[in-house]
Amino acid sequence: MKKLVIIGANDFQNRLILKARELGFETHVFAWEDGAVGKKTANFFYPISITEKEEILRICKTIRPSGVATIASDLAVPTVNYVAQALSLNGNPYAVSLKCTNKFEMRQAFLNNEIPTPRFIRSGASVDFCALADFRYPLIVKPTDRSGSRGIYKVLSPENLQAAVDLSIQSAFEKRVIIEEFIEGQEYSCECISYHGAHTFLAFTKKFTTGAPHYIETGHRQPSDIPQRIQQKAKAIVFKALDALGIQNGASHSEFKIDKEGNIGLIEVGARMGGDCIGSDLVFLSTGYDFLKMVIDVACGKAPDLRPTGKSAGKAEIRFLFSEEDIRALEKIKAENPASIYRISAIDLSNLGKTKDSATRLGYYILAN
Repeated sequence: MKKLVIIGANDFQNRLILKARELGFETHVFAWEDGAVGKKTANFFYPISITEKEEILRICKTIRPSGVATIASDLAVPTVNYVAQALSLNGNPYAVSLKCTNKFEMRQAFLNNEIPTPRFIRSGASVDFCALADFRYPLIVKPTDRSGSRGIYKVLSPENLQAAVDLSIQSAFEKRVIIEEFIEGQEYSCECISYHGAHTFLAFTKKFTTGAPHYIETGHRQPSDIPQRIQQKAKAIVFKALDALGIQNGASHSEFKIDKEGNIGLIEVGARMGGDCIGSDLVFLSTGYDFLKMVIDVACGKAPDLRPTGKSAGKAEIRFLFSEEDIRALEKIKAENPASIYRISAIDLSNLGKTKDSATRLGYYILAN
């Protein structure tokens, strides 16, 4: 039987486990036990931190998998490619993974390749205000090495900058932050699959957030409302960024903003699917592309099938729950238009009124019509 190693087992990762089993793979899943939904759905589960790459590699040498994959975790990306490289399996170079999971190194690659991105500096605990003398406020402060809206702060004036850095740096593993100019505009993402350096566009996604100060995602929608002429420009910028970062294989999720004049500012690129069910569910529902199967195929050294394999609903959207009002809105949809609901997650009311990042949202539901 074919074997697939999957790094990560939370609710978003579980879609990959289920797809792999549907395709006939024996699944070997590594993750922290806390929150590991995939523990129950995997053939074999190993309660090992997804960052313990040497221990995971040691076990994988005995498993002898056809591929190693993840879909919704930046933390898992370096481990996936470290193991794949050591076992001569398809993936991206380990050095590329490190660049794609560090916002400063990523921004340097954009800058060196003349890719439009906000002005930025890297900072330790003490802010160098001289280096920011000609920066335009407001600024955004974020950890160099975290995702999921963790440690993000909008700063309106120099007087508040040091306090924001003090808070943001608490979330950073390497205890450094990026300080960047805030760019106006609507935020979107671009979902792609790559194989041996050839990139294929799959979908654009419109993002909705709480806004300042933390910009926690409240939902995502496909298709987006990007005008056709700007879509072509956005694709070109994203493909150039993928090349600049050295992403040759697998899924990618590129976030950018478009201002009122149609200017595009690239924010960051993930060498993985978009989380929040963007890649695992919305792409398939809105386009018919089996993105999950593509990721598995590429991980196993097989060219992805780029034909739509399912009947698309045309529109797909995920909405996250933050409050009792959000829960009432869901109940109204269940009563008035239940056929539009594709899936409802478990709802954790213990976080009611306590949401501070993506990980502490109450739950979500997906609409498709």
